[in-house]
Amino acid sequence: MLMIMIVVNFIGKHFVKIVSILLALLFMYAAANKLLDFENFQVQLAQSPLLSAYAGIISYGIITIELIVAVMLCLSDSRQAGLYASLGLMSAFTIYIYLILNYSDFIPCSCGGILENLGWTEHLIFNICFVVLSALGIFVLVRKNKGKTWNAILLSISTVIVSCLVVIIMFISSENIIKKENNFTRRFLQHPIFDDKTVNLSVNSYYFAGIAEGKIYLGNLTTPLFIAMIDTGFQNLTRVKITLDKKDYPFRNIQLQVKSPYYYLYDGNVPIIYRGKLNDSIAHTISYGDAFFNQLSVLDSGKFVLRVQKRSDKQYSMASLDLNKNPKLELKPTVLEKQIDGVFDVDGILGVEAGADKVVYTYYYRNEYIVMDSNLNIRKRLNTIDTTKTANISVTKLSDGRKKMNAPSFSVNKGFALLGDLILNRSNLKGKHEPAGSWKTSSIIDVYRTDEQRYIGSFYIRNKNGKAMSAMISDGIYLYVLVDNELQRYRIRKDAFK
Repeated sequence: MLMIMIVVNFIGKHFVKIVSILLALLFMYAAANKLLDFENFQVQLAQSPLLSAYAGIISYGIITIELIVAVMLCLSDSRQAGLYASLGLMSAFTIYIYLILNYSDFIPCSCGGILENLGWTEHLIFNICFVVLSALGIFVLVRKNKGKTWNAILLSISTVIVSCLVVIIMFISSENIIKKENNFTRRFLQHPIFDDKTVNLSVNSYYFAGIAEGKIYLGNLTTPLFIAMIDTGFQNLTRVKITLDKKDYPFRNIQLQVKSPYYYLYDGNVPIIYRGKLNDSIAHTISYGDAFFNQLSVLDSGKFVLRVQKRSDKQYSMASLDLNKNPKLELKPTVLEKQIDGVFDVDGILGVEAGADKVVYTYYYRNEYIVMDSNLNIRKRLNTIDTTKTANISVTKLSDGRKKMNAPSFSVNKGFALLGDLILNRSNLKGKHEPAGSWKTSSIIDVYRTDEQRYIGSFYIRNKNGKAMSAMISDGIYLYVLVDNELQRYRIRKDAFK
């Protein structure tokens, strides 16, 4: 008890110094961390949906201000001004994070250093704590110097308001933060799907692995060696743990796919593919060392479509992996068409129509999807109704050879499901005369043909608990959607997409 009293008295006596030292250390650490990787810091700022237009000025300005404020906090004559500056700076950081979390179309990467493991919500709480500490430090110092408390309160409130307004004005003026109307008009279909049934999965880390034999198979990002199965009537959910025949590899991201009568596990960072029967929990290695890859789709038990990164120029390419051929791997470098760098500009999503000789690849950043046969021969290059023909991205090559996008990357397409000769494409662009409220509460699905250039129409899928859908899959009768921790089933109206 005595020790506690001593500590409390010490803190009370030296509270202002303790707060000042904490803030000074925070700013010096933040500035040093930015300086040590300044090139990457500038790229991160350029990727910000709020600050991309001001990245050059701000990259130097923030570091300079943080260092100046840190010095002011260490000097008794300038400590009070330093505390006001700290209050303003931390308030600006706090409102910035709040806007990112609540109003941004995407959430960029968090900052690095010892705080890199904190998410944006944790950063928000962290910053609020330092805003409160700064304000308390000001009031304690003013009272200690026998100053006017009300003047300190008014000046503190003014500092917070001005700092927040500066960031809010940048938010409003940013070209990238607001979804602009695009020069295309959607045709909304009349009740193409009907909300039918929902099951709570308890967690939001599931993804679709496939549909087979009346069951939906789900993989889980946090427990990658488990297969979850639920019948299409949503009556019985079970989980089975998979055992790998060989597992001493540095896996980073194990993924699961199901194509009856097998399931497949793979991690393209390790050139390995496992296969197991759906009624067997042991997965056996069927390919090792044949190819590194970053996307895979299963065609049949021994044939796969891959997206790889070529050794020669580090650009992405489609490839066919046939375990029954020699050579097994065949690159298809002409499928993906380079516009800028051959990596970010051709990034997209690969999918295969179950039971059909059809492979589809949609670009993230342009209005095109490619329809191929199982040998990756191009059948059609088709376009979505928006006008983004060229990927609107900017890429910077860092001094260590890494490439990063140095402007916010707004995707055109965010995912799709295949349904016979149809593609149900999740769009990320707002068309003419579409209410902003619908975009905040729903995901929009555009329906196209895959055998001809034809747009069928569009429909909405509502968010759940403020969360948008993460994936969808269809068996032809129902559309299944993952939204937050729920698996939702929608009945597709007959002739809805004629």
